[in-house]
Amino acid sequence: MISIRNLTFSRGDRKIFDDISLEFSPHKITAIMGPSGTGKTTLLKLIAGQLKPDNSGTILVDQQNVHHLSRKDLYKLRKKMGMLFQSGALLTDMSVYDNIAFPIREHTQLPESMVRTLVLMKLNAVGLRGARHLMPNELSGGMARRVAMARALALDPDMIMYDEPFTGQDPISLGVLVKLIQTLNQTLHLTSIVVSHDVQETASIADYIYLISEGKIAGQGTPKELYNSESDWVKQFMYGDADGPVSFHYPANNFSSDLFARDSTL
Repeated sequence: MISIRNLTFSRGDRKIFDDISLEFSPHKITAIMGPSGTGKTTLLKLIAGQLKPDNSGTILVDQQNVHHLSRKDLYKLRKKMGMLFQSGALLTDMSVYDNIAFPIREHTQLPESMVRTLVLMKLNAVGLRGARHLMPNELSGGMARRVAMARALALDPDMIMYDEPFTGQDPISLGVLVKLIQTLNQTLHLTSIVVSHDVQETASIADYIYLISEGKIAGQGTPKELYNSESDWVKQFMYGDADGPVSFHYPANNFSSDLFARDSTL
């Protein structure tokens, strides 16, 4: 479904990705994980064509080179992509119902009776059909994420990208989101990409995981393979150890030298 080959991307002097290649199998849940600031959300923007690679690298979605498409063809391709934004990104002056209806009204000529049927179907799939008259500011954090998920499904996409779907959720809402991602992927035969650093929840549903660090792929494989990896860095990340290759202490001079230094300045 998606193939990324020899991708290099920089922001100013900082190299975010350095010649990385990834494959996303159809109808599977693939996770992109790694420490904060490693470019996980940036990767989603590259796949969607919001950003372009540097001089090297190609991104193929449904066998189309995303960054060689005309604006018209790129918008057509994006209709096959659903996106759950990290913040939910609901339109605050629209009801739950109208948030889901918005992309359907924008991209189709369906009669309002059919729009209503589709909206109720999408909301029912995430368990919020009864909340269709609420405004976004009346929703809990977990409900807002589920409404955003329903909107991402509005146009029946082939693939859906989840940007940090579990951040800031209470245990019940988190469990609901995990179950929804897995159930929707299986039922609708979606190709799902989950960007997250929540190891336990992501590993429970992912078919394959890429670990990204310092512009490179630090590890990849099934959750079981990564938990059993011989790489000290992969083990530290997967098990959440406080110390390891990523040191607990920020680089500094010898502690005794700092304490007894004649210079009293910081």
